[in-house]
Amino acid sequence: MAEQLEFFEIPSPCRGICQSNEQGYCRGCYRTRDERFNWLKFSDSEKRNVLRLCHQRYLRILNKKIAQEKTIDTQQQLF
Repeated sequence: MAEQLEFFEIPSPCRGICQSNEQGYCRGCYRTRDERFNWLKFSDSEKRNVLRLCHQRYLRILNKKIAQEKTIDTQQQLF
């Protein structure tokens, strides 16, 4: 597959919150340790793939939090 030409550098998604969560993803950008350490070595297509994965991880964690909050609200309504 031919790599798409990029006119601008793909910036790092780092937000300066460099702590790992329970799954080993950064709490700020949702990258793995390897993805963080190798960002500058990645091609543009690899960077786009990492950004796609980060977005999926973010949505998965967000949906899990929403489901947990609904469960808590439902339990509180029982009392």
